[in-house]
Amino acid sequence: MAVNSLLQFRHFQYCFEHINGSCSRSLRPALINGAMYIFMSATILITLCGNLIVIFVISLFRQLHSPTNFLILSLACVDFLLGAVVMPYSMVRSVEACWYFGELFCKIHSSTEIMMPIASVFHLCFISIDRYYAVCDPLRYKTKITTSVVALFIACSWLYAMCFAFGVVFLNVRVAGIEDYILLNACVGNCGLIFNKQSGVLVAVFGNVIPGAIMMLLYVKIFSVAKKQVRLLNKIPCNSKKQKSQESENKAAKTLAIVMGVFLICWSPFMTVIVIDPFVGFTTPHVLFDALGWLVYFNSTFNPVIYGLFFPWFRKALKIILRGKLFT
Repeated sequence: MAVNSLLQFRHFQYCFEHINGSCSRSLRPALINGAMYIFMSATILITLCGNLIVIFVISLFRQLHSPTNFLILSLACVDFLLGAVVMPYSMVRSVEACWYFGELFCKIHSSTEIMMPIASVFHLCFISIDRYYAVCDPLRYKTKITTSVVALFIACSWLYAMCFAFGVVFLNVRVAGIEDYILLNACVGNCGLIFNKQSGVLVAVFGNVIPGAIMMLLYVKIFSVAKKQVRLLNKIPCNSKKQKSQESENKAAKTLAIVMGVFLICWSPFMTVIVIDPFVGFTTPHVLFDALGWLVYFNSTFNPVIYGLFFPWFRKALKIILRGKLFT
């Protein structure tokens, strides 16, 4: 009997050993926990550094103070905050399988965990609108996409995401109708995101599907217009221009494919799961749900690479800083 109790203790422990009703957690080998901490810490560090570089470069160079770059700057701020105030606590929760930071902070963290990615998605959507006018209506671009319009885009992204996320969590919209299930599985040390059928669809549609569909449609239109412009340029009897136009088309196609590819890869699995999970009795494994949540975080890790390093002005500004020619 004592041996069985010892074996059970070795393979099964509680988040808070001295609190009744504490959540239980399975023990992983220390090597796996260490590997998880290293990988997630590296992801957080890359997210912070990448977005901080974008913020620093755009803020530092006045030549880069344009409406488009203000959108990219705000996007970098969103992604930086996700890496600074959301991902570290999610890392501890993912590795330890327990929440040690209290019930109130759990709600705040859950709200920001929804808010920051949605704000990031809406920034990406508004960037696609900016690019649409720049390519498809260049003559009126400067009159349509002004600093005031971009400020409105940024304010809408932040305020919509904040109201939506905190409303869903603090008004208990996401658990309406499944209170019995929540009570049955309630324990101290749990801080998972559970959505009922309605809120799961709501978050997916208004937090991802609509802005994602707008991005998709606009980028398809941009690519179509860019191809027409290339055909017109190809009619000009000049080989160098033909070659440059072909290179421009290839680069545009590659960039747009990467933008949409990364977005869909990072977001689609998680959104699919939160919609399906309530319909299958919340049987999605916690490990899978957690992993897909981190896949969403990776979008904020990749954003500074896509919207920073792919821009020539960013590479030039970064070279100036790295070579120490900033004040020369």
